[in-house]
Amino acid sequence: MTIRSNPPGAVVYVDDYEIGTTPVSTNFTYYGTRKIRLVKNGYETLTVMQPVSVPWYQYMPIDFVAENLVPGDIRDNRTFDYPLVPQVVAPTEQLLDRAEGLRRQTHGSGVVQAAPSGAGPRFPSAVAPATGFAPATVPALPPGSTLPGGPASTVPPAAAPGGWPPAGS
Repeated sequence: MTIRSNPPGAVVYVDDYEIGTTPVSTNFTYYGTRKIRLVKNGYETLTVMQPVSVPWYQYMPIDFVAENLVPGDIRDNRTFDYPLVPQVVAPTEQLLDRAEGLRRQTHGSGVVQAAPSGAGPRFPSAVAPATGFAPATVPALPPGSTLPGGPASTVPPAAAPGGWPPAGS
């Protein structure tokens, strides 16, 4: 598979693994949809779910003939070209206006309220000073109730009366 970009020089990630900068070629074994991401300074990051279809000679029973009776190697070369879009830098005034509009929208609906200036994060008094983590509390569920994972993940009877973890663990 060869991946090219216009302009060249973008860092390419295939299925979240960096393979190099464009133009770049890499081997692949499996067909299907690949996540291809191109990153270049000054350009928008491009993420594409690229289908890589199976060629005709890989379907059964043709694959037996293609692999065993055809002399030589059959190579499947795919080339993907992607144009990169220059990154648009919004003026600071426009960003501040959009932020103020969103603040007014959310403040009016009561969803989000801005913290007073100078206010730091508030933690419950049960926070351990060395770790900064509050102890987790999990509500007790009735025995046999189904968790979001489905029927295979039911609450064990020992866990229900006292919460989690079960007594004796």
